[in-house]
Amino acid sequence: MGEVNAGRDHAEFRREVREWLETNCPPEMRDGAAGESSICWGGTTWVFTCDEQKIWLDRCAARGFTVPTWPKAYGGAGLSRDEDKILKQEMQAIGARSPLDSFGIWMLGPALLKFGTEEQKLHYLPPIARGEIRWCQGYSEPGAGSDLAGVQTHAADQGETWLVNGQKIWTSYADRADWIFALLRTNRDAKKHLGISFVLMDMRSPGITTRPIQLISGASPFCETFFENVEVPKTQVVGTIDRGWDVAKYLLTHEREMISNGGNAMGSGRALGAVLTESETGQSDPVLRGDAMRAEVDSLAMAMTLERYKDQAEGGQGVGDASAMLKYMGTELNKTRLELIMATDGADALTWGDTPASSWLRTKANSIEGGTSEVMLSIISRRILNLPG
Repeated sequence: MGEVNAGRDHAEFRREVREWLETNCPPEMRDGAAGESSICWGGTTWVFTCDEQKIWLDRCAARGFTVPTWPKAYGGAGLSRDEDKILKQEMQAIGARSPLDSFGIWMLGPALLKFGTEEQKLHYLPPIARGEIRWCQGYSEPGAGSDLAGVQTHAADQGETWLVNGQKIWTSYADRADWIFALLRTNRDAKKHLGISFVLMDMRSPGITTRPIQLISGASPFCETFFENVEVPKTQVVGTIDRGWDVAKYLLTHEREMISNGGNAMGSGRALGAVLTESETGQSDPVLRGDAMRAEVDSLAMAMTLERYKDQAEGGQGVGDASAMLKYMGTELNKTRLELIMATDGADALTWGDTPASSWLRTKANSIEGGTSEVMLSIISRRILNLPG
């Protein structure tokens, strides 16, 4: 398959993508990516579940298909939005797994593309695209709740470096991450939102430690992260010193968009219709079938809305406060979808492991991470609906 050319005929591009997938996607990677165990997170500590998972990642990374819309210079394929849609449609048609999921792709990458220096882009983005570095997010702090600007983790000016002290909490997969992107208080005399910087830190730096937090699902994706006299070069600040809040807000729109995809049955997981078809209860219970139909229609509407805002973002308008609406609705749809699957499976759904039960419990965190549902509703009421605060 040759290089992608801007403006090429979409039918020709679809044919080429279909041929490339048929040749390069191993049969073992065409199982529909139905569970947590099928996800490839990458990074230096990642253990591939099988040889085919690594083969699939390497082939997609070499072709730029782990980050299809990123420029080729940074590890992407330089695809347009329409070409990216075609690629996703063809991957879905054969049940292909996502070759790589990562916070680097979903959150940090877009922020670096917008605010990073050319040197930072060339240094950090290609390894993210190849799945060589796993990132975690250092936003939340103990006692701050959803007030992200209440950052107290402090970075003291040491000339060429910062000296970082403090604590983060709810840092997803911090114990498995290679690097962290974090908000640090770099100016205690400035106004609340103006004394913050967005900083990249190597998790192997002396003085950084992590401690997992076990959840109700039995998993421990979240951690406490501690910083004790950690030295960080100032070259690892993204954007302007003391103006990291601008980077943080932009990154949050991508995080909320990422979480909102959880409610998009067309984008991940099994469609409810397929689940009901395979279930005796799903075929015979009219109330369950009605609820599932409403959920599927809502999911399709959500998918169309997401596409509309992605097109708007590509046109330079950005998603802005609408990301709160997408995040809230995606969270609710994801909960509903898993609750219906649980109802369909009956007592069988209560088995433990990589099952609907653990996935359903995990959806409870969706209404907290990336900003609580209460915060999202507040943003929607004040900034979108202009209701009195």
